Amino acid sequence: MTRKLLWPILVVGIVLIVAPLALSMPSRAPAGQRLMDDFNPLMQPANVQKTADYYYKVFVPLGNVVPLLSKENVAKFQGYVNGFAGVQTDAAKLVPALAAAMHMTPTQVQQYMAKNLPAMSAMLASLPTMQADFKGFIGAMAENVDVFARVPAGLAHYKPLVTTMQGNVADYKQVNSLPNFGLFTWFFVIPGFLLVLLSGWGLFVARHAEHPSHSKAIPV
Repeated sequence: MTRKLLWPILVVGIVLIVAPLALSMPSRAPAGQRLMDDFNPLMQPANVQKTADYYYKVFVPLGNVVPLLSKENVAKFQGYVNGFAGVQTDAAKLVPALAAAMHMTPTQVQQYMAKNLPAMSAMLASLPTMQADFKGFIGAMAENVDVFARVPAGLAHYKPLVTTMQGNVADYKQVNSLPNFGLFTWFFVIPGFLLVLLSGWGLFVARHAEHPSHSKAIPV
């Protein structure tokens, strides 16, 4: 009866030893631990909250800008920039025309405008700078139209990542509190080895108990 109980124990011990090796646990468990270690700073509550804040308070509002950066709007603003050239040409004719109409010298007209029309005078003086600035702005818009067109798809792609991170902060903390994954193989192998050792010893003892060797006395 004892041997019938020991055989299943022996089999269980062998399975505990072989199963981790068959499942490649010695190589996979350390990989799991490295994964947990790498994600540890990312899954801290403060960092997850920061990630969510960037997503919802920066990137999602950025999606509202996408319609403004369409190819049609870029072409429209480019037309405005091109109009600066005509305004500059007309502005160059404005002072001489006013000088003739007001019987003043061009210098007197400029002084008059600076005193009585300071905003217009400043705008006319800054037309070349404004044109250069708008050219740079429109150029940047034109170069990034395709990038901004992908923003809505990017927001939809990353939303599950953000929500998953937010929803698993507590679960990650619990899993991360487990012993090092590299030790998991030994949690199976050591008990299995002990079971094999104990059951094997029990079977050995039981066998000799059932078939004892009797020494024969030699007559003198």
